[in-house]
Amino acid sequence: PEPMAGRCAYFVQRKKRFCKMVPAAGRRFCGEHGQLEGESDRKRIPCPLDPKHTVYEDQLQKHLKKCNSREKPKPVYFVQDINAGLKDVAEIPEIQVSAFILSLIPVQLPILKCLHLHTGLELHHKEQILPHQALQEALNDPKNGESAFKHLKQQASILGNMEKLHLLGPGRCFVEFGAGRGKLSHWVDAALQNAENVHFLLVERATTRFKVDGKHKRRDSIFERLQVDIQHLCLNKVPILEKKHIPVVGIGKHLCGAATDLALRCLVESYTTSSDGENEEPVLKRFKSDKTEVACNSCPDNERNEENTLQNPKTVAGIVIALCCHHRCDWTHYVGREFFKSVGLGPVEFHYYQRMSSWATCGMREGITKSSMNEEESGDQTNNTEEHDQTYSKTEDASDTLQGLLTVEERKEIGCLCKLLINHGRIEYLQQRGYKAALQYYTESTVSLENVLLTAVPRQSWISEPTT
Repeated sequence: PEPMAGRCAYFVQRKKRFCKMVPAAGRRFCGEHGQLEGESDRKRIPCPLDPKHTVYEDQLQKHLKKCNSREKPKPVYFVQDINAGLKDVAEIPEIQVSAFILSLIPVQLPILKCLHLHTGLELHHKEQILPHQALQEALNDPKNGESAFKHLKQQASILGNMEKLHLLGPGRCFVEFGAGRGKLSHWVDAALQNAENVHFLLVERATTRFKVDGKHKRRDSIFERLQVDIQHLCLNKVPILEKKHIPVVGIGKHLCGAATDLALRCLVESYTTSSDGENEEPVLKRFKSDKTEVACNSCPDNERNEENTLQNPKTVAGIVIALCCHHRCDWTHYVGREFFKSVGLGPVEFHYYQRMSSWATCGMREGITKSSMNEEESGDQTNNTEEHDQTYSKTEDASDTLQGLLTVEERKEIGCLCKLLINHGRIEYLQQRGYKAALQYYTESTVSLENVLLTAVPRQSWISEPTT
């Protein structure tokens, strides 16, 4: 093969192709490879900020000022560890998975069943698979492949559940956590049609390619990306929310593990914290009394909304998050620690239940074909494939150790019970803060193995109670 015209003539063995960099005029090789080929006497050294690339030694100081890997100024909404949760990490012991502990795992099934009965947990969620007109045309488009179709079905049901909770409407700020390409916000925007005063904040810590933000032709809604880890996001300091006191709706599709806990704490704790850092009263106490609520029910919706927004400028109108990857949860960030402690469990038990939760979707890898893995991995989320690859490799190792101790169905049942336990801690966390929270199956398991949706709305909010 020959190098492309006007490109570096160095053949990169690792990539099995020629370098695509553009060399200086009159040279065959780029700066990176010129020294290797003896075309340049100037010495190149690895960049101290990122050794994946090199720089001329005599231009190091100049390069450090403009290197893309340099530490950039923190945005105004960055507050270190504001949503992190547990501050004293000394509480968490060093945990090693020993052969002895693994030998005890078969007894966990009856223990978990008794624990669920004791806590009153429902072993199965209500199925609430809802359509939405905004995605009907896309779902009927034959150009979409099977993977795209599955993601569209999930997004349609998420929007259907949002509509059932009266969360799709004007005068709101939708915060999409773990936004990736921003497809969920895209469809929320499409569902709102000509709604006024709508804002979207797309939270994603990684730089994302193929974003759909620029495809929005409507001028009514405003899209803004917040490139920050949810752990450090202070919504109070986001300029649009400082300027406009509009209700916030937190959304997310397949928000992995601890990211869900960080997002919940970001919404119901740090956002409803006053500017001087002191906590206000719980959400439920800040809403009107039952008598006032009854009186206001006779008012037009617009007047009631405006009145209550003025009374509660930092209102979280609702939360709708499709859960994912419980094995990536972390006791430090987990919002349901109080629930675990109330039933006699601590960080050690949480660690094992968190690890075993992956059995709900992996089992012993029987019936999990490469194609089904790819269907679950492909999609809108940043680095999704990489994360799920790690999930399957870890589970496979554990499966080899437990061969003969548990059947596939027992492993799956234990995994589901572990997920239920972790999710119930989140529900209790929201309920204690004045929210009406629920879990439901929002899509079929054939569409996604991670098919549980967490929803929450304030018990006495300016939004009317959802109809059933």
